[in-house]
Amino acid sequence: QVQLVESGGGLVQAGGSLRLSCAASGRTFGSYAMGWFRQAPGKERQFVAGITWSGLSTYLRDSVKGRFTISRDNAKNTVYLQMNSLKPEDTAVYYCAARRGSGYGYTLSEYDFWGQGTQVTISS
Repeated sequence: QVQLVESGGGLVQAGGSLRLSCAASGRTFGSYAMGWFRQAPGKERQFVAGITWSGLSTYLRDSVKGRFTISRDNAKNTVYLQMNSLKPEDTAVYYCAARRGSGYGYTLSEYDFWGQGTQVTISS
């Protein structure tokens, strides 16, 4: 069992930055691939970024490439999402998720554990 707790959300102006953190419980964090998803009001939850258990391979959806970075620190059981040059369309609840195995998945059903989410609001 893995418990995930996100933090770092908030309200910032367009062009600003936020760093989301996701702290995981348990001693096997390093054996999970991790993902960040987001869900805007009235929209489906979408995959934003993924990182393998080793951290050597990452994925970013096209709309955030060049602005977001995903990373992890297995010694701290934490995965991060650095978000720069934020836009109003980035406004959403952001969720981290853990997937057993080395590779990240692209869909919700591929993930085994979820955090409760953290609100990110970007004002124009």
